Amino acid sequence: MNNSFRFVARCVRSGSAVYMPRQADPGRLRWAPVRVLCSAADLEKNLGEMVKKDKVVVFMKGTPAQPMCGFSNAVVQILRMHGVDSYAAYNVLDDQDLRQGVKDFSNWPTIPQVYFNGEFVGGCDILLQMHQNGDLVEELKKLGIRSAVLDAEKESK
Repeated sequence: MNNSFRFVARCVRSGSAVYMPRQADPGRLRWAPVRVLCSAADLEKNLGEMVKKDKVVVFMKGTPAQPMCGFSNAVVQILRMHGVDSYAAYNVLDDQDLRQGVKDFSNWPTIPQVYFNGEFVGGCDILLQMHQNGDLVEELKKLGIRSAVLDAEKESK
């Protein structure tokens, strides 16, 4: 049994949801809830696994399809602008333990929180600053993701 399956099987009982992209139609993604979080005792360990599972992970209020706060919406829009459509998004409004646990895990007091390859990047303000100064393009490149902003700049010249 692989680790991901074992992780999900162990954690499905807690009832928190993660929203993962699913292929709906060719070229179109939709977000579907998947239950994966465990009890509070396992929360820190599970958060460590969750942030490493995908290249880009966002803990947010709401879902990418329906953000429930302006800062979460801004993160979704910035990622979308860079062509990052495939990432794990965890809705902290579904689980208060997750909401507080991720703040404790990162030692960062606000939501949304963004992780690249398991490393905490920051919140909306940091991601916006990285977008504005060009650092986000470089960080995405390190993840093997070509930013759509590069293509847009090329087309405008």
